[in-house]
Amino acid sequence: MAVDTVNLEEGRPFVKEALEHMERALERSRKSGCKVLKFIHGYGSSGKGGKIKKAVRQRLGEKLADGELQAVIYGEDFTLFDADTQRALAKYYFLAGDSDMGRMNLGITFVVFK
Repeated sequence: MAVDTVNLEEGRPFVKEALEHMERALERSRKSGCKVLKFIHGYGSSGKGGKIKKAVRQRLGEKLADGELQAVIYGEDFTLFDADTQRALAKYYFLAGDSDMGRMNLGITFVVFK
């Protein structure tokens, strides 16, 4: 099993379009029984975080707080030393083989479904 990946920055969308794409991907993945979804949102040309990254992470944080998701793991935290990553790895061993493990990638975020 592998991590499903959705590229939210493909085609250089506006924030609203990227969020709509994210919502559709979440719904589709949930219905298909996906356990972990990786969003590529980029990190902004300034290196401080682009508008899409900020909006995506904010919306995912809201969904996490509302109990819709098991975990949200930022790419920069996707390491063996992060508690959320450790819990996800214990349940979904295939995450260990993801190419972004330990790379501190600011341009991605993982979603773990309940």
